[in-house]
Amino acid sequence: MLAGCKTKSYPVVEYMPDMYHQISLKAQEYDPTAANGVGMRPPVEGTVPRGYEPYPYTFADTILADQMANPLRPTAEILEVGRNYYETYCIVCHGARGDGLGYIVPKFTQPPSLFSEKLLRWPDGRIYHTISLGQGLMSSYATQLLPEQRWAVVHYVRALQRAAHPTEEDLAAAKQSELTLESDLPDTARTKK
Repeated sequence: MLAGCKTKSYPVVEYMPDMYHQISLKAQEYDPTAANGVGMRPPVEGTVPRGYEPYPYTFADTILADQMANPLRPTAEILEVGRNYYETYCIVCHGARGDGLGYIVPKFTQPPSLFSEKLLRWPDGRIYHTISLGQGLMSSYATQLLPEQRWAVVHYVRALQRAAHPTEEDLAAAKQSELTLESDLPDTARTKK
């Protein structure tokens, strides 16, 4: 009769109880066996987090970075991904149009326009390198953006540059399909008429 009163919250027999009742420490717990008394241990040198791809270049490796080619094709989906991340991370400084007139400009130094002669001459690899490591007052976005996302942002930056400096073919195609180069910009960036 007493067996009928047992609750089902714990099994009667535990399979491999040593896995359930581990002798382990939480990261911030005291560890009497450690020299510094902290339970958390630094990762072994050379440890790479799962799914992480280390960036092989340093600030000085711009010539090597210039030789990197964008592995992504500039499809509509990739441009949309690039646009979303640009609007999340880049728009505050570089502005919706890429002209360097972002929301933060009145309080800080104006970042360079993405349409400057210098940046127009940069290869895709240099833009990716700058997003990965930062430059000047711009910090690295390697922790916020995966490599594929950074390459998508590079494609979107190229689209902004091309919209600001269209070729004759671009203008003819836009006229033919009755598109405006501003139609895809966020509402805050559209020209007031």
